[in-house]
Amino acid sequence: MKNEKRSPSPSSFHPLPPSPTKLLPSPLRLLRLVPFLLLFASGVALGFALFFYLYQYPLQPTPAYTISSPLLSPTRTPQQPIPPPPPAPLLFPISNGTALRTFLNLPDVSRYMDDRELLRMASAAPRTLEKTSPNVPKVAFMFLVRGGVPLAPLWDEFFHGYQGKYSVYVHSSPGFELTAPSTSAFHGRNIPSKAVRWGQFSMVEAERRLLANALLDGSNSRFVLLSESCIPIFNFTTVYDYLTGSEKSFIGSSDVPGPAGRGRYNPRMRPEVTIDRWRKGAQWFGMDRGLAVDVVSDKKYARLFRRLCKGSCYPDEHYLPTLVSTKFWWRNSNRSLTLVDWSRGGPHPARFVGSNVTMDFLRRLRSGRKCEYNGKTARICFLFARKFAPNTLERLLKFAPKVMQFN
Repeated sequence: MKNEKRSPSPSSFHPLPPSPTKLLPSPLRLLRLVPFLLLFASGVALGFALFFYLYQYPLQPTPAYTISSPLLSPTRTPQQPIPPPPPAPLLFPISNGTALRTFLNLPDVSRYMDDRELLRMASAAPRTLEKTSPNVPKVAFMFLVRGGVPLAPLWDEFFHGYQGKYSVYVHSSPGFELTAPSTSAFHGRNIPSKAVRWGQFSMVEAERRLLANALLDGSNSRFVLLSESCIPIFNFTTVYDYLTGSEKSFIGSSDVPGPAGRGRYNPRMRPEVTIDRWRKGAQWFGMDRGLAVDVVSDKKYARLFRRLCKGSCYPDEHYLPTLVSTKFWWRNSNRSLTLVDWSRGGPHPARFVGSNVTMDFLRRLRSGRKCEYNGKTARICFLFARKFAPNTLERLLKFAPKVMQFN
């Protein structure tokens, strides 16, 4: 029949593609995924949090246990934990601004410190020795030298037998290695140094550097500045008793008229330094501990002399005498303990060579003078002398122990 409908055969059936909207999940299905997504995010966040916590605070290992019974009983006791290290000793005061709780008594003085740090530490050192301290007061012998100490064997004879009553400090040119036998008082006594130029403020800086290093030893009560050409002219007992028994320090300080004295004054130093306080003296000094602390603590006068004492003004001849005359005049004897011969004139003192050294010559250095010591007239006015050339050593070792009664 024409109008009869024919049903399609299976092989000829082609279904239509699904609608694009049917490919998208339904809102109901999305809502079902939300809890899983939240659970996943929470796990990730918790993992990160745990990671960073363990990174900063690692788990401590479970303490080990030891069996306490010889019969292997199940009773177990934990090992004692390792105690923490003791706190470092305090170097600076808590209760008072001038006393160190622990003195820096360093047998090796080669530890480097910047000058600012060194002076700051020395400025905080005790001004006097503690009365209850068991330490014997020591004299610090500070040598400001260009190279070595050629007369060191003579000084070793001088120091022999008096360990514990002295300390030695050597400031030489940077890079110079002072070699001395292990039995010598100079062995390992070089301090970190800087270049020193004659007639410039670097000479004063070297003196203050020596003082600061010596102040770090709380047993040092007196401080003496010497050169490589200095010798002792009395034995150790006499020198030690003279220094430690003195009521005053020994800094040469004089009001010298003329171009070599007042003529070097710079008016720009007013008002801190006036012409009537301008002083001149030898740089070789002896001072007590209190004055040494005052010198290394000074900033105002050091800054002034560094800036304005130049040219014909030699800081090593004027800084310390002027500072002491201005601020601490009542604590100074206004004389040096180092004998120097200026009789030949010129900018430098006489220099003694080997042929000058005789027993009579050494006796003359020790006698024939009068001075004031602790308010009384004394016949011992100088403890040291200079300038002695290196070739004097042989004759000094021959005659000096007899004349000066070493040992």
